[in-house]
Amino acid sequence: MFSTKGRYALRIMIDLAQQKSEDPIPLKDIAERIGVSKKYLEIIAKELVSSKLLSGASGKHGGYRLTKLPEEYTVGEILETMEGPISPVACLLPDAENCPRKSDCKTLPMWEEYAKISHDFFYSKKLTDLIR
Repeated sequence: MFSTKGRYALRIMIDLAQQKSEDPIPLKDIAERIGVSKKYLEIIAKELVSSKLLSGASGKHGGYRLTKLPEEYTVGEILETMEGPISPVACLLPDAENCPRKSDCKTLPMWEEYAKISHDFFYSKKLTDLIR
C-alpha cells in the first residue's frame, strides 16, 4: 500500500506538468488546486527537491518546477523516491539480510514474479500518461 506521501508527490508532479510554465509555481497554488494542506506539501516538496525531481526557489517569485520534461519522469521513480523500494516482501528489499529459508522457500518465486510485474508496471508509466 502506498502512503499519502507517495500519492501526493504524484499529484504535485502532475500539477506542475500541467502548468507548462517556465516560472516556479508557488506551493500555495499547488496546494489549492490539489486540495492538500500547504504545510504537508512542504515536507513532500522538500524530498522531491533533495532527490532532484524538482527544483525550488524561495522568495517573492519562488516556487517549484520540474527538473526535466514530464515525459522523462516515471511513476516508479517518483513513488520509490517517496516510499522506498517497491517490494511485496521484506526479503526482496535491496538491503535485506540473507534469509536462511531462501533455498527452501516455496513462495519466493511468486514474490519475485510479482515484484517484477509491479516494478515494470510503475516504471513503464510516465508522468504524461497520468495527465492524458
